[in-house]
Amino acid sequence: MEPESTVTTCYRHPKVESHVRCTRCDRYICPDCMREAAVGHQCPECVQEGARSVRQARSVVGGRISATPVVTYVLIALNVLAYVGELVRPAIVDRFEMLGAGLAGPDGGHYVWQATYPAGFQPEGVVDGEWYRLLTGAFLHLPPTEGTFGILHIVMNMASLWNLGRVVETQLGRVRYLALYLLSALGGSVLVLLLAPETPTVGASGAIFGVGAAYYVMARRLGADMNAVNRFMAGLLLWLLISAGLTSWQGHLGGLLAGGVVTLALAYAPRDRRRTTVQAGACLALLALLVVLAVWKVTALA
Repeated sequence: MEPESTVTTCYRHPKVESHVRCTRCDRYICPDCMREAAVGHQCPECVQEGARSVRQARSVVGGRISATPVVTYVLIALNVLAYVGELVRPAIVDRFEMLGAGLAGPDGGHYVWQATYPAGFQPEGVVDGEWYRLLTGAFLHLPPTEGTFGILHIVMNMASLWNLGRVVETQLGRVRYLALYLLSALGGSVLVLLLAPETPTVGASGAIFGVGAAYYVMARRLGADMNAVNRFMAGLLLWLLISAGLTSWQGHLGGLLAGGVVTLALAYAPRDRRRTTVQAGACLALLALLVVLAVWKVTALA
């Protein structure tokens, strides 16, 4: 009878002699399977099991913390792709105008309606059932045919979104940040609809103003140094005043107000099991209010 072998081998690689045990499961592991732990080494299976059991870090508003601001990058990409489409294929500009929240078309059609004489108003856009204009316009910008300002329009907006979005997305988490952005964009469009429905307007400015409001609210919530934040907000409000004579200040103000309301709800919701419900409820309530206001105004214009 042969004596029993005393050679120990890796449980994953039976042909490899091993003398080190996993500190969790006590199985032998070879150098290729060793994963450093706080004490000793662990096998790959125990490392994976431990990772699943570790609670993922969350932001102060309950969102999952992510080092990569994916949503901001995707939003920038969508805006840039739409603009590139105008550069590459001018023929599809007409289609963008149909989708936009008021970019005037070749027939002179405006945001909600167009004037016809002597018949009065002819329904178009939102009045004619194209409700998507209220949101799709936030992803379109002035075409290159508008000259230097047409190019600066998207450059300035995307630069602002790049600087602000990466910070705010990290603070809120991806899902909450996306809700903030879309509701801010919608808020800007609805205020234009309410106050200046005849004004052609397009661009991401309303949504970016909402992100700016979120930046301010979150800075106060987190107890950040408010000197730099206040200077930023002063510049943002100054641009809001200047834009009254240059662009659609109604869209900027609407986005700012909607973004502020959303972020206040996200930042100051109770930090218990009710938090997600309260946050979602507040966002849905704002969405319902914007829809009601839009329907009311469109009904009056139709």
